[in-house]
Amino acid sequence: MRTSVEPLEKNRFKLTVEVDDEEVARAEKETLGRLSREARIPGFRPGRVPRRLLEARLGPKAIREEALRDVLPRLYGEAVRETALDVIAAPKIDITSGDESGPVAFDAVVEVRPEVSIPGYEGLVVTVPSPVVTESDVDTQIDRLREQFASLTEVGRPARDGDLVTLDVHGSRDGQPADGLVADDLVYQVGAGGVAPGVDERLVGAKVGDVFEMEVNDVPGGPAQLHLLVKQVREKVLPAADDEFAADASEFSSLAELRADLAARLSVAKRQAANALLRARAVEALAELVTDEVPPSLVAREAQLLLDEFTERLAARQLPFSTYLEVTGVGQDAVFQEFEAQATKEVRADLALRALVAAEQIEIDESELDEEIVHLADHARQTPAQVRSTIDRGGGLAGLRSQLRRAKALGWLVEHVTVVDDEGNPFDRAALQIDEVDVGAAPDGSSQERSPVEEAEQ
Repeated sequence: MRTSVEPLEKNRFKLTVEVDDEEVARAEKETLGRLSREARIPGFRPGRVPRRLLEARLGPKAIREEALRDVLPRLYGEAVRETALDVIAAPKIDITSGDESGPVAFDAVVEVRPEVSIPGYEGLVVTVPSPVVTESDVDTQIDRLREQFASLTEVGRPARDGDLVTLDVHGSRDGQPADGLVADDLVYQVGAGGVAPGVDERLVGAKVGDVFEMEVNDVPGGPAQLHLLVKQVREKVLPAADDEFAADASEFSSLAELRADLAARLSVAKRQAANALLRARAVEALAELVTDEVPPSLVAREAQLLLDEFTERLAARQLPFSTYLEVTGVGQDAVFQEFEAQATKEVRADLALRALVAAEQIEIDESELDEEIVHLADHARQTPAQVRSTIDRGGGLAGLRSQLRRAKALGWLVEHVTVVDDEGNPFDRAALQIDEVDVGAAPDGSSQERSPVEEAEQ
């Protein structure tokens, strides 16, 4: 097999493949073998149809057509690997000779991933909130703990935001009870926005015994008439922030110890969040440098993947996509447009990272590849040799190297951007450093970003 490549307009190429007689003959022989196993002809057992009979019945032209249908995808795939073209869409194949006899030649017009420019990537500035924990941050956490240990006291004054009121809620529609808008002795926190639009505003200043009649529109099932009776008003009484509270709310005997522990945990959480935000904003800043047109084929493929992942998550919750659209009132076109917009951003970011790989000549050595294969093997509960063999058989080693290069490029990018706080003041990167012990102590590691390879595994 001989291949040649001719560039066309934009990011399209014409791949020309020539196949000699011997290879075509082998393909025809393999096709005849398959047909003889599949053919069902009276008088012959399945799989026992003589090839000569098939040749006589089908004729050489039909056999060659079938053989070419069988072999062309494989030959095209081999040609793509041989030429190292990064094809991003299905090809348009045209047989130029040999469709009836003799050597075969075909052209495949392919669209490849474009190489974009990222001018000025060395001078990017990224804004990240300072990870320094303030006394106010600790006060907020202390107040949240106090909320958990609050007691409720009935009051005779009008209701305020944050008070707990007991309500009888009777919603009706066309004289009939409205589903989801009927409840007796409902305990509700004023300001939570959980009954219907406009209810919280009416409850502020309400007293025990007050009755409200109001129309509500933005509720499931459509407009309804709402009848509200205020039966009780209670306020939260928070415990004093002292040593006794600290002993009740934690394993510490003093408020000072509790504050120190909260400060340490907050520091880890804020540094984790800041690092995740730094990575995300660094990629966003790099992607903004890309002014080249993003291939619609890449966007469509990525949008479909996002949609598939979304529907799978809905299915895991036993919620069909059609039901989701009905419940939310969101149109299908609007959902697709949202995924297309997200896909466009992700494709642009991917192209930008690939451009950074080329600009900085980032490479992956065999030890780094081996390390990732060991990681994948642990994840799959297989041996590294099994995982490598599986990836290699599918032609995926090149793709794995590409993913690792992009991950490495992201690391380079994060290290080289200038980091400033919300006021535009640069701060020491040491403030973002997270020790392994810190990671174990963090209250929530959900902000940590998965690598491109881990994303690909999902």
